[in-house]
Amino acid sequence: MKSPDSFLTQNETLRIIKNRRSIRLFTKQDVSDGDIQLLLQAANEAPSAHNLQSWRFIVMRDKKKQELAQLVASKSGDLPRPSSTLLRMAARSISGAAAVIAIANSGELIRHGTELFKVEKEMAHDFFRTMEIQSSSAAVQNLLLAATSLGLASVWLGILYLIKDEVLQFLEEPKGEFMAVVPVGYGAASSQGPKKEPLEMKVRFLN
Repeated sequence: MKSPDSFLTQNETLRIIKNRRSIRLFTKQDVSDGDIQLLLQAANEAPSAHNLQSWRFIVMRDKKKQELAQLVASKSGDLPRPSSTLLRMAARSISGAAAVIAIANSGELIRHGTELFKVEKEMAHDFFRTMEIQSSSAAVQNLLLAATSLGLASVWLGILYLIKDEVLQFLEEPKGEFMAVVPVGYGAASSQGPKKEPLEMKVRFLN
């Protein structure tokens, strides 16, 4: 039986998945508008519940990108360690990237589903809220993998969820259940990535 590593090297898609890394430091090299468009198209091809594609993409460069970095850095002082440290690191990643792509939920799926399903309103809201988060998460993963395939570096700054409402207000987006911020550029340093636990520790087969 072939090892998982040898299997992954035989398929380009699987190789991209294996080679994706979270890179937080970037060179000064710019990323073309064409490549940004490819990333957005890849994200938009993600599966979504009821095909509502309840996501928005906000691309920031230059002045707006630096303003976001300043906002994140300023909010780091409001939180204890290690959150404040991670927020400062996130601010540096945002500032150093060629571009930053934010992904926000529109809430359309929640509104549509809550009206569509004739069940208790709170239950329907929670159900479609979860599906909207799942859909937007798939869009982010598509974006990350597309970046790797183009030789670009990226990182999903999950720590920004702690200041989600402030970031959404900065982006002029309504308060939503999901928000992701992804700096994109050319990596200033390579990364081996974290060591994964053996697959057999994560899998059960039920027959």
